[in-house]
Amino acid sequence: MFRIKTMNKISPLGLEIFPRNRYEVGSDISEPDAILVRSAELNPAEIPGTVLAVARAGAGYNNIPVPVCSSRGIAVFNTPGGNANAVKELALAALLFSARNIIGGIDWCRTIADKAGEVPDLVEKGKSRFEGPELRGKTLGVVGLGAIGVMVANDASALGMNVIGYDPFISVEAAWNLSRLVIRAETLEGLLAKADYITLHLPLSDNTKGLINAEKIRIMKNGARIINLARGGLVAEAAIIEALKSEKLAAYVTDFPTAGLLACSRVIAIPHLGASTPEAEDNCAIMAAQQLIAYLESGEIKNSVNLPRCHLEKRAFSRLLAINRNIPNMVGQITSILAMENINITDLINHHRDDYAYNIIDTEQSINDATLERIRKIEGVIRVRTIS
Repeated sequence: MFRIKTMNKISPLGLEIFPRNRYEVGSDISEPDAILVRSAELNPAEIPGTVLAVARAGAGYNNIPVPVCSSRGIAVFNTPGGNANAVKELALAALLFSARNIIGGIDWCRTIADKAGEVPDLVEKGKSRFEGPELRGKTLGVVGLGAIGVMVANDASALGMNVIGYDPFISVEAAWNLSRLVIRAETLEGLLAKADYITLHLPLSDNTKGLINAEKIRIMKNGARIINLARGGLVAEAAIIEALKSEKLAAYVTDFPTAGLLACSRVIAIPHLGASTPEAEDNCAIMAAQQLIAYLESGEIKNSVNLPRCHLEKRAFSRLLAINRNIPNMVGQITSILAMENINITDLINHHRDDYAYNIIDTEQSINDATLERIRKIEGVIRVRTIS
């Protein structure tokens, strides 16, 4: 029986994925095998030693202490693409809001609601204050071509925009899905110099924090508009505010309001609604549950943020799973111990990601506790378990 601890309200469609005869699921589970979370902050000290995996029902994972989990041999999963359509739709709306001053017009209409018979005339006289450019024929720069960025690029192209995309690490799958009309930018600076609108769709990391700063803004066209539905930290807020005040930027749409941004009239602030649709919550919960089941029951990894993707059809009685530091001769040491115990290996796979490696080894015989303990004592081995 596997035990899954939920840290937030999780969509029932996701929870229903766990077979009740093999899983116990709840918010009060002690010593869980896995944690299923949405936005709750995970304190490393509060993650029990029994935890094998943490799944985030969403794309971002800033609330999970990934380095600590990696060092403890805990797989961390997210659900890229589960909320992609929801965020894409909001990005398209943000393009229109930033261009046409629709929100300003709506707010102004409310101020004349008590004018009774004068409203039609006031509307005709006042509408010119809120005019804005059309999207067709304008250039959109999409920074980050993951699941969301690709959808935004494709749909913006269908609206008649000229779309430039930048992502030096684009996956093969994303490249296959990208419209042939989207032009690839060689550099971020090249994209910023050409775009009328810029939309950000990349994770926050040490490398991307403050990516859009004063230096980058100077490269942009006068009157450019920036849309940030990814993470607030991707931009240097002070530089954004200064550029808006000087009218270097015409608008900044953000899903991550702060007091400073709200005080700026050219900011269109949205209360973190990017993935706030029932469909997105369902999709992410289902994906997270499926990933936990696959990892717990077969050791297979998909959409992990700290371990490599691994898939191996099980062809033997027993399966050994090992997480280790990515250093030489780890596989050789493990297989040598198995050979000394006359344990025959049917199949194996070893993949690595940055500082960590993951092994799936299928064997014809079961592996006893003493042999597992010998493997655990290999310098560099972090976690070992078996599945029968």
